[in-house]
Amino acid sequence: MSGHLGWLEAGVVGAMQGIAELFPISSLGHSILIPAWVGGAWTRDLDVSAPESPYLAFVVGLHVATALALIIYFWRDWLRVIHGLATSILRREVATSDQRLAWLLVLATIPVGLVGLVGEHWFRTTLGRPTPAAAFLILNGLFLIGAEGRRRRFGSADSTYVDERVSGPLSDARLATLPVGQAVLVGATQCLALAPGISRSGITMVSGMLRGLSREDAARFSFLLATPVILAAGVLKLPDLAGPLGDGIRGQVLFGSLLSGIGAYLSVRYLTRYLANRSLRPFGVYCLVTGALSLALFLSR
Repeated sequence: MSGHLGWLEAGVVGAMQGIAELFPISSLGHSILIPAWVGGAWTRDLDVSAPESPYLAFVVGLHVATALALIIYFWRDWLRVIHGLATSILRREVATSDQRLAWLLVLATIPVGLVGLVGEHWFRTTLGRPTPAAAFLILNGLFLIGAEGRRRRFGSADSTYVDERVSGPLSDARLATLPVGQAVLVGATQCLALAPGISRSGITMVSGMLRGLSREDAARFSFLLATPVILAAGVLKLPDLAGPLGDGIRGQVLFGSLLSGIGAYLSVRYLTRYLANRSLRPFGVYCLVTGALSLALFLSR
């Protein structure tokens, strides 16, 4: 099966990965649905549920480019977070907001890291097929619409967008006041995104909003949480690309990664502005419609 990844396939999936990883519409779900929509050779070549899948290695390898794009965009924030973690360890204190946020990110990442190591194979081989992915995409849409409905019912106010370079430290200071249990619970919801069709960014935004965060702060916490998880997932799969699974597709991996990185950077730049005062509802409607049409297509075959 190695080498059965064309340049067009790599380009389409790479561009999609960069956008859908941060938009709350599930990149993994789309990585499964797109080949099923196209059919033919795409279905054979791009099978993420195969036991030894070069496509899986390719998709997870794209995560490195996505994570690097997030690090580049949030580099000032990550410098503060890393400095906060380092000073906290050296001084054995948790006194500043940067120190507390750093530990919240560490603790909130542990659940998905453990579940991913233990259960990733089961999720992928059991659920990594078009019909479950379409069903979970519908569920993802219901989560997004439901969170917005609850937010409106309880009268949460939209924030006014300020330049990210200015608003970032203020947002992080607010995030640092989250109780540890709530931060860990928000991070733990990333485990649901192991099911294709459930968006990592979407489910953490929803969880944060349900715990009283503004949409902007929930999105920011989601992007910060996603960076180490996405990077770790990609780095763990890089050895696969260096081995037999990468034979014949390394050029396609580089091409797809370039598009993925560009797409991720543009996506996070857009979303940090959009989510300051706009709703998740359009993404929820997209997931409902796309999931329902996909189910109808797959069940009619």
